[in-house]
This record gives sequence, structure tokens and C-alpha cells, in this order.
Amino acid sequence: MKTRIIGFDLARAYAIFGMFIVNFNTVFGSHSNHNGLSGFLNLFNGNSSTLFVMLAGMGVSLMTNRNDYSLEERKTIKRTIVKRSWFLFVLGLAFYFWWPADILHFYGGYMHIAVLLIFLPKKYFLYAAAAAIIIFHIILILIPYETGWNFETLMYNDFWSVEGFIRNTFYNGWNSIFPWIAYFFLGMYLGRLDWKDNKTPKRVLLIGLTVYIIINLVQLFASSLTQNKDLLFYLTADYLPPFLPFMLGTASFGLILISIFIFIGNKVGESKIAKILVSTGQMTLTHYIAHLVLGIFLLSLITGKTLSYDLLKETPTNPFIILTFTIFYFLLSCTFSYLWTKKYKNGPLEMLMRKI
Repeated sequence: MKTRIIGFDLARAYAIFGMFIVNFNTVFGSHSNHNGLSGFLNLFNGNSSTLFVMLAGMGVSLMTNRNDYSLEERKTIKRTIVKRSWFLFVLGLAFYFWWPADILHFYGGYMHIAVLLIFLPKKYFLYAAAAAIIIFHIILILIPYETGWNFETLMYNDFWSVEGFIRNTFYNGWNSIFPWIAYFFLGMYLGRLDWKDNKTPKRVLLIGLTVYIIINLVQLFASSLTQNKDLLFYLTADYLPPFLPFMLGTASFGLILISIFIFIGNKVGESKIAKILVSTGQMTLTHYIAHLVLGIFLLSLITGKTLSYDLLKETPTNPFIILTFTIFYFLLSCTFSYLWTKKYKNGPLEMLMRKI
């Protein structure tokens, strides 16, 4: 069990680093430049967020990975998850005033819905994931995806209206429940697998590689396969909108990474570096909030840019500066995490969530 947890936390640490790159680059860099170093930074778009959601689903599943819970124990676990979901939902909505691309309130939605399925056999998690993707594509036929969006500024115009809030939350927000909860359900399925068996990460890695290669080959030759602009857009769209090819590509990449970090955890689980990364991976909530406040504030001082989400309208910062700062900030975060966990079991915001 120890090795298993180390592998998952190493994956979380990687996802944190990827999250830093994505958000610092989104605010200060160019999210539309796919050449050179900017192109490298943009490769992290989608993959880090999807891995986070998958790992969150795994975490919830691992909380309930026993067959002998009493009825009262099941009720207690469900209440705990529901309380945490509402904490994240409220915290995310409050944080939205600062960071309109917030994912926390969506996490709360994923967890709240997941409670309905938490004690079912793991095959139902895959059924639910497929259903979430299908529901999204059905809504896509009924409501134009761009409804409510200003894609030039990446702002959602009517988020605080009832109609806009429901639309954003369930359909076309940054990480809307449909289809993003599919990643959460996939993570729940992975959490029920026997990771003590060495065959499990090998099997998951093989499946992930196969799907990832197929999707990337389709996208690479998409322009040769069809001249239909709508179909071409469907096959190659990135993050917004999250069409099926994007979902399969990022989910399969997540499977690859999780398997690889399980292998790494098995090899270096007792090393000093691994322990530092594990402590970082155990404080995802703290680092999520901190990098969007402290990290963006520090980078704005370095670049001399006005501190606001409207930085998207300004001239992009040199991608080398963004990458260098991201590495420095990640090392700083790792150092803080390691020192903090020497005295406390959970990160600052993780402790607050548990107390509330």
C-alpha cells in the first residue's frame, strides 16, 4: 500500500508542476502560439487538469476500497465526501472573483455526484464516464458551445446569472461537469484496481499508450482524412470544447503518466527526492490556491505587468522567463511542503477543510 500511495503522490506532484506551467502561461504567455518554447508550454494544456481530476477520483475511490463497510460506515463516508464537496464548491465560487478559470467548484460538483455511485461495482464507473461524454455531446447539439463566452478575453459573460451559471457549471465552463466528470469516474475505476499486482500498471500503460498513439495519429493526419472543416475541428479541438478525441487523448495520457509514476514510486520510494515530491503531491489544494495568488503576484513583479486577469490582452511574456520562474516556484513549493510535513500531517488548506 505504501508504494502505491507514493506513486500516486508523485503523479500529483507532476500535475502540480504542469498546473503551474499552464496557468502562468495562460496569464502571462501566449495560449495560441504552438511554436518553439511557447508550443512546449502549451503542450501541458488539458493534460495537467485531466490528470488532477483523475487522481481526485482515485483518491475518493481509495477512501472506500473495502467490501466490508457497515451501513452506518457507508453513511459516514458519504457525509464526509458531501461536506468536502460543498467546502470546495463554496471556496471555488469565492475564488472565482480572483480566478475566473477556477476548477475547485467543479471538483465539488464531481464529488457530490460521485457519492451516488461510490459503493457500486467499479464497472459502473466506466458506464458513468461514457454517459457523461454522451450527455455533453447531446447538449452540444442543443446549445452552441460558444454561448456565454468571450474567447478573446477567455471570460464568461453571464456566469453570475442563473441560466449562465447552470450552463457554465454543467456544459461549457472551463471544467464543466459534463463531460469532465468522466475523468473523475475513470479515476474512481482506477482506484479500485489492484495496484499491488505488477501486472496492473503494465496493463494500464499498454491501454494508455495504444489509445494515445491512435488519437494522435488521427489528429496528425486529420487534414488528410477529411476536408470537412467541422469534422476537422472536432478531431483536433484542444480543451475548449472538450470533444471526444480530446477526452480520449488526455485520458490516455493520464493512464500513461499514472502507470509510469507507479513504476518510479516502486523504485525510488524511500529516496529523499521522492519524499519531497510526495509531500508536495499531498498538498494540492494549498498549492492550487497559493500559485494563483502568490505565484502570479511574484511573476507580475518580475515582468512588471499589471496584476489582473486582463493580462491576456497584453504582449505575451518571453516563454523562457515563464518556464524559468515556474521551475523556481515549483522548487520553492517543494521545499515548503517538505518542511511543513515535518511538523503537520496535512497542508494548511487541507487542515482547514478537515476542521470545517
